[in-house]
Parts: sequence; C-alpha cells; structure tokens
Amino acid sequence: MENQKQVQVVRHFSESFKQEKVREIERNLTTVMQVSKVYGVTRAAVYKWLYKYSAHRKKQIRQIIEPMSDTHKIQEMEQKIKELERLVGQKQILLEFREKQIEIAEEMYKIDIKKKLGTPVSNILGLTGKGNTGK
Repeated sequence: MENQKQVQVVRHFSESFKQEKVREIERNLTTVMQVSKVYGVTRAAVYKWLYKYSAHRKKQIRQIIEPMSDTHKIQEMEQKIKELERLVGQKQILLEFREKQIEIAEEMYKIDIKKKLGTPVSNILGLTGKGNTGK
C-alpha cells in the first residue's frame, strides 16, 4: 500500500468576499465558526479578516457577538415547526380514530351517539331540571 499524501489546496478569497463575510458577522447574520466551517478556513483567518475589514475594529468599537445567530434561530424554529406539525398530525389521527369508534358503536348499538353527545346530561338521565327530584 502506497503512502498517499493529502494535497492541501491553497485557496484565495477575494477582498470583496472577505468584506462581505465580515459585514455578515457584524450584522449577526452568521458567526465566525459558521464561516470557518462553511468555507473551510481557520477561525484565525476569519478573525484576521475581521481585524482588517471591520469598520467597528478600526474605530475601536467593541462588538458583542450573540452566541445564537439568525441562521441558528431559524434552524431551531424550523425544528420546532416540524415537531408541532408532527403533534398536530398525531392529534388528527387520534380524532379520526375516535370518530370511527363512534360510528362503529352507533351501528353496533343502533343509537345516534353524536346526537346524544349534543344534549345535556340531565336530559339523557330523564331529568328536566324543573323541580324534578328524580321520582
């Protein structure tokens, strides 16, 4: 088996690309780590871009970078939406199952359960509520 050397590809990013990524980081649209992962550059390189192109760094303005970027928030919200859609789907299946159970019970016992469910419990028990003591 031959030893294969990994060939490192030397990539160069344009000044405009670096400036664009710095602006995205400054606006909290992305993070240093995300730029590093997506474009395969070290975090140190991204920080060099920040020091070189950042308007905030030149003016000695301290920028607070939120740990959760918009991209991350959107991903979390999409996950939450998927979970809620799954729960709604389960509830819909359960509702349809119960309706089918009622239909089967109506056929089996020859009564209209849906109609009975709409009437007050006192009417089902034969109580009128007009001074009736149940005798």
